[in-house]
Amino acid sequence: MTDHGSSINPNKPSIARVYDYLLGGKDNYAVDREIGDVFKRDLPGSVAIAFANRSALTRAIGEIVTTTGIRQFIDLGSGLPTADNVHQVAQRHDPESRVVYVDIDPQVLVHGRALLEENERTRVVPVDVRDPEGVFTHPDTLELIDFEQPVAVVFSAILHHVNDEEDPAAIVRYWRERVPSGSHFFVSHFRSGNNPETEEAERVLQQTFGRGRWRTDAEIEALLDGLEILEPGIVPASLWRPEVVDSPRIGDGERELTVWERLIAAGLARKP
Repeated sequence: MTDHGSSINPNKPSIARVYDYLLGGKDNYAVDREIGDVFKRDLPGSVAIAFANRSALTRAIGEIVTTTGIRQFIDLGSGLPTADNVHQVAQRHDPESRVVYVDIDPQVLVHGRALLEENERTRVVPVDVRDPEGVFTHPDTLELIDFEQPVAVVFSAILHHVNDEEDPAAIVRYWRERVPSGSHFFVSHFRSGNNPETEEAERVLQQTFGRGRWRTDAEIEALLDGLEILEPGIVPASLWRPEVVDSPRIGDGERELTVWERLIAAGLARKP
């Protein structure tokens, strides 16, 4: 869920570029750093949300490839590249793994085109995640993904940018109805803490982008209706299988999490 339009606008903040800045990346502009600095300065510790989320995603992809036969992924609202992108983690375990990245941020698409030049098993589909039909029927999706076989559908830090009136549950349901049994769904999502930190962070995002919806564990679980939520359920991202392969944060479960680390949840579900 990112900027609409076909050209990069350095004067308008982008959700993908703000994330990039918070993760220590270089693909951002002053306008993005200004928003990122609100989190760094006024909400100290909030940057942990971005790192906890990315770490859980890395673990989930490794888990899927090493424990299931799934070798095809659709990463919805993928954002800008970091050190461990979905295709890099998946292909580390099986070079045959295929990944479709979906995003409409112009800068993400520039990086995506560069990615295609070096990896023939990736595609970048420039369709809004709120248009799942457009993603599903896109020629690049159909070229790479075999919907007769199980698929991993990745909603990493994207559904909280879909406001209630845009019906995020319908987006998940669309994909659930079109992938076969055995398919997996990874979700990470801003987790409501009913505290001042949550309220302030939500206010900053809504004021800047007009979107950003914190949800409770029960609300996040409801988005996965009809799917079997795997252990340990919907939990703070740092506590989602911290011991599994590809985890750079082993031992997270042995200490008390900060209030910020509790504000991003993660879960993995399977279509029965």
